Amino acid sequence: MSVQNPSIEEIGAILKKAKRIAVVGLSNNPEKTSYMVSKVMQKAGYEIIPVNPTIDEVLGVKSVRTLKDIEGHIDIVNVFRRSEQLLEVAKDFDEIDADVFWAQQGLVNEEAYHLLKEKGYTVIMDLCIKVAHAITK
Repeated sequence: MSVQNPSIEEIGAILKKAKRIAVVGLSNNPEKTSYMVSKVMQKAGYEIIPVNPTIDEVLGVKSVRTLKDIEGHIDIVNVFRRSEQLLEVAKDFDEIDADVFWAQQGLVNEEAYHLLKEKGYTVIMDLCIKVAHAITK
């Protein structure tokens, strides 16, 4: 695999600077990982923006259909979609004002990784943002 994440120190700096996290694939089911992780990050003080066309609201926040529907800057786009869907999300990410593309634990797509890295973006794959937050705070 040719995906290389930033160092844990760099990831810690990213999380300390970040304020807004768009969560692609955020479920409104409290038993789903995306819900549990996003709830913890919201309680830690991050603004969570749900990106899911199939729900109206989650964690008290109105959901948007796509990344392109978000107004303003996004610090981190945290993705809970299957690995084969990451390239499509990466292409949308490239069209918005965002800094970091973060694919959750178990998710890797080398084509998406290389597309974004070649454009100078920070890309993190196969790492849980909640775990990274816990070990870097």
